[in-house]
Amino acid sequence: MVNQNLTATEIGFTHEDFAALLDKYDYHFSPGDIVPGTVFSIEPRGALIDIGAKTAAYIPIQEMSINRVDSPEEVLQSNETREFFILTDENEDGQLTLSIRRIEYMRAWERVRQLQAEDATVRSGVFATNRGGALVRIEGLRGFIPGSHISTRKPKEELVGEELPLKFLEVDEERNRLVLSHRRALVERKMNRLEVGEVVIGTVRGIKPYGAFIDIGGVSGLLHISEISHEHIDTPHSVFNVNDEVKVMIIDLDAERGRISLSTKQLEPEPGDMIKNRDLVYDKAEEMAAKYREQLLAKQQGITLTPAAEEDIPAAIEEDIPAAIEEDIPAAIEENIPAAIEEDIPAAIEEEIPVAIEE
Repeated sequence: MVNQNLTATEIGFTHEDFAALLDKYDYHFSPGDIVPGTVFSIEPRGALIDIGAKTAAYIPIQEMSINRVDSPEEVLQSNETREFFILTDENEDGQLTLSIRRIEYMRAWERVRQLQAEDATVRSGVFATNRGGALVRIEGLRGFIPGSHISTRKPKEELVGEELPLKFLEVDEERNRLVLSHRRALVERKMNRLEVGEVVIGTVRGIKPYGAFIDIGGVSGLLHISEISHEHIDTPHSVFNVNDEVKVMIIDLDAERGRISLSTKQLEPEPGDMIKNRDLVYDKAEEMAAKYREQLLAKQQGITLTPAAEEDIPAAIEEDIPAAIEEDIPAAIEENIPAAIEEDIPAAIEEEIPVAIEE
């Protein structure tokens, strides 16, 4: 028979020893840690999770997903084991608060940074608009398209529900900003179908002292004043009017800066024909363009050209002029975000507002 009256000394294991043993195998958890846990109880607005702490941790419904969640069962199942983010330290009851949403956000930012580095085009539906632009979701993050980077004649309000191709302008996790461009996505798609030396028909959409902006199928190229004619021109207004239909040749495509450079000078059969006989230039455009392409190919292959021929192949214009596709965008756009609408750019994550009620 076991002696029920053995002392702690005789047993060799005290209450203090037991407490010390518990402490030895009790892990220290800190906010920001990512730990494995098992769901053992699902409640109407949350769930209890066993992560090996003395007290079960709790995950509220608003921290269960980057997307809207109406019921915990949409995300979690009993006895399921997965990773959890420790959101807060223990409360007065010794209970930790967990999050899945934060893990998804971290991975979403990592993914959009990768997409930006790859210069990828993404597609997303507009879910709301404000006076500055339109709102979309990319990998669960809320992205903003400035109005000047929306390339459509529709009113912004009619874009809700429409899926748009987009390029990244700014991915800044630290400032919680994700800014995109519909316009640049369309320009890139158009530029991929264009070739240097190709003759295209366009419409004059704007005239500046340094040149004319030509709409060529939905994107704008710059016909610089130095590329209008071999003869000197005081101002592009002396040659063109807004809405004139013109025939131009593409002499440079700069996808990185979104610039399309055009020329009528290279299409002149004789110097000054753009001023004296524009119809002749247009009639002979394909013939002159073919000669230009031959000269360009010869130069690329290292074949020595005569000085006259070399003059016919212009270098890319490096003057400080705005990108051909951005003639009506404020200078601040070149730094990605127009200052005038900066206050309208929503955070990609609203830290204080649960996802379930964010929209």
